[in-house]
Amino acid sequence: MKAWIEPLVAGAQLASAFYDTGLLLVVKNYYNQTNSSSAHSSEETQQKAISDFYIVYHLVDGLTPLLSAYGLAWLGDRVNRKISICVPLSGYLLSRCLLLLLVLLAWPIEVMYGAAVLHGLTGGFTTYWASIMALVSQGSSESRRSLRLIHIELIYGIAGFVGSIASGHLFVTFHLGYQHGIVLISCSVALYALCVIYSLFVLRVPKPGVCDPATSTHAVQPDSNLANEETLLFCSSESSSHLGPAKSIIVLLFVGAILYDLAVVGSMNVLPLFFLKKPLSWGPEYVGYANAAGYVIFITSFLGVFVFSKFLRDTTMIMIGMVSFSAGIFIMAFVRWTFLFYIARSVMLFALIPLPTIRSLLSKHVEASTYGKVFVLLQLSLVITGVVTSTAYNKIYQHTLGWFSGFCFLLSCAISCLSLIPISFVAYKQRAQSGLAERLANQKQLSTSEAAL
Repeated sequence: MKAWIEPLVAGAQLASAFYDTGLLLVVKNYYNQTNSSSAHSSEETQQKAISDFYIVYHLVDGLTPLLSAYGLAWLGDRVNRKISICVPLSGYLLSRCLLLLLVLLAWPIEVMYGAAVLHGLTGGFTTYWASIMALVSQGSSESRRSLRLIHIELIYGIAGFVGSIASGHLFVTFHLGYQHGIVLISCSVALYALCVIYSLFVLRVPKPGVCDPATSTHAVQPDSNLANEETLLFCSSESSSHLGPAKSIIVLLFVGAILYDLAVVGSMNVLPLFFLKKPLSWGPEYVGYANAAGYVIFITSFLGVFVFSKFLRDTTMIMIGMVSFSAGIFIMAFVRWTFLFYIARSVMLFALIPLPTIRSLLSKHVEASTYGKVFVLLQLSLVITGVVTSTAYNKIYQHTLGWFSGFCFLLSCAISCLSLIPISFVAYKQRAQSGLAERLANQKQLSTSEAAL
């Protein structure tokens, strides 16, 4: 039980869901109070102010991990994976404490830029999530890795769903005087503190680079010479398989992941602003429900991988997820009523499948002892892309707000469709390689039979 990563993932994501809702509504209230004293106050002015805040916040939060993420991942691979998990969690805890102090002491909202710096310098989500994925990949066989990774995403999603449903009610119902959000943010801080304690004193992390026959699909009885030989062959084949495939597959997987993440991050960054403006104009409860609807995708994507992995290739599952997101975000561009928002979300039911499955494919092409570095490089690529995308999308949203506020969603639909191209090339290359491997195996079997005769 000490090796279970699920409690840590669930607790941290529950805390994150509380924080995300709390931060959005604290920022909204702050600019409401600021704009109420202005003669030119309007919904559009508020939208632009919140958008400008998030542009700077995401820039700082996304770029500062560049200074520390790779070093922490290197220490996680070489020394102990706990380092690259505990340090980011400590940064989460300290930065969330600053939001609590901001509400209690009525500090200016710019304090949160400092919180973003602190969060990023300790590795941020980049290091934390890459280390979680590396740990899970390290402890699973290749045949079950896609399902295992999406299972962790499922735990992440369920915790986010529960946190999002509860967060709006906690924000409104429990408050001290006029200071909304204190209880909600305090719960977030407390959960992060428990996660830090769990990761430091409870979680046990296996050493990297260990091939355990018991976890493989080819595990056999150890008292047989033939079994020992087969086990050794399996372990060595897993190691050598990482070196065989062309580097072009890894590059194509990176390109596909970056394009898809660009489409998702861009649209998801402006979606909360879309909630707050007319014609939706949602309050805290409906914002919580909307965030929760996004987390349902974690459940449906898990079920999709659970079923599809039995008879479909990883690349096919990735493309199904990309098409699902593209269709859903296209509908989102034309949302004018609440029910249509939930229809768009329901169409995205497999949108989570691509990134975990891409990570699974990558792990099959690199050595186990480098999982942390490879995953953090991928995560850094996604973060850098996300930072640029966040800034660009917020600016595009501001300029298209007056004539068509759903333009950003149409742009994401187009980029998501483009991400299908590199994954299609990967599918073609893998099919060609598997055909070659099958022919070589048949030739070897034929040669062995002739030698026996």
